[in-house]
Amino acid sequence: MADVLVLRAIRGNARSLNLNGKRLQRVPRAVGSLTLLTNLQMKNNLLCQLPPEMAALSNLNVLNLGNNNFTQVPQELKYLQSLQTLHLFGNKISEIPPDVFDGLENVTFVNLNNNRLEHIPSEIHKLQRLEKLSINHNLLKDIPKELCVLQNLRELHLGNNQLETLPEQIGYLTNLKELHVYRNNLIGLPEGLCRLRKLRILDVAGNQIQSFPSRIHEVPLQELYCEENPLLKREPVTAIQDEEILSLKEMTARFILHHVQDRDSLIRQQIPYYPEAKTILSSRNICALCGTWFLDMWLECVKFVDIKKKMKTSSNLQLLPVKILLCSYRCFNQRQTDLFGVAVQ
Repeated sequence: MADVLVLRAIRGNARSLNLNGKRLQRVPRAVGSLTLLTNLQMKNNLLCQLPPEMAALSNLNVLNLGNNNFTQVPQELKYLQSLQTLHLFGNKISEIPPDVFDGLENVTFVNLNNNRLEHIPSEIHKLQRLEKLSINHNLLKDIPKELCVLQNLRELHLGNNQLETLPEQIGYLTNLKELHVYRNNLIGLPEGLCRLRKLRILDVAGNQIQSFPSRIHEVPLQELYCEENPLLKREPVTAIQDEEILSLKEMTARFILHHVQDRDSLIRQQIPYYPEAKTILSSRNICALCGTWFLDMWLECVKFVDIKKKMKTSSNLQLLPVKILLCSYRCFNQRQTDLFGVAVQ
């Protein structure tokens, strides 16, 4: 039956071909003759590989291979240089060959939901026109920082995986509007997330998050979903000491950070000649109370921000716990009444 449909399509110079649900175990080789084809639907079959003749489909824009038996993303895809939409959901894919991205520079949407992926190769950075990436219901344990250079990415769906962290570089996705990372193992969110000034929807439901990054209020969210997280509650904690003993590294860092704020400082003028020191100091933080720069030693507090009127949430959450960093016990003991210490379990 499939062969008959392909022959009809060849005779009619078809631009679209539907082979969904035909129980195909192989793709008819004659498909390679459909050089005008722009849309090829082959979901709900038994396919596990593509024939080399597929490389002739130079005009193909949409390819649907959902609900088949592929165990890896087919290498033949790299020859489909006009491809824009790729569906590979519902397969058994556990591997993405790194070179498969070489010819997919025009792809804007990739759907890999419901597979067995544990890793995404760093070569994904080659998909420079990608606008939507969906890899829900997989086994991802991390995502490569190279994914964060995809400047056209607007939607990122990573729900129901095994992610424990997101890369700090996620802040480079400056056009991202939706981020869905529900039901993972996230224990926190990176500060880089706060640079996403176009982000409108953030779904982090069902993780292990206790508080949100300190500058989350700078993100113009319209919808926030964070139910089923162990969010911190307003429970006052007192300090057990007035001062801490700083390490030599921390004292040196604070001394340098203090002087680099002075434009006329000799230390500031010399820093560019010491790239290693510059790299170390680039990870500095600032005390939310006194404005002191610090490096590695701080006290984590939390401030509760009223978000009820600012955005839609999926629960009755009104006060969002936002992480605040203080440079010392002295500042902790002088903090405002709306700052709460985070108890160490």
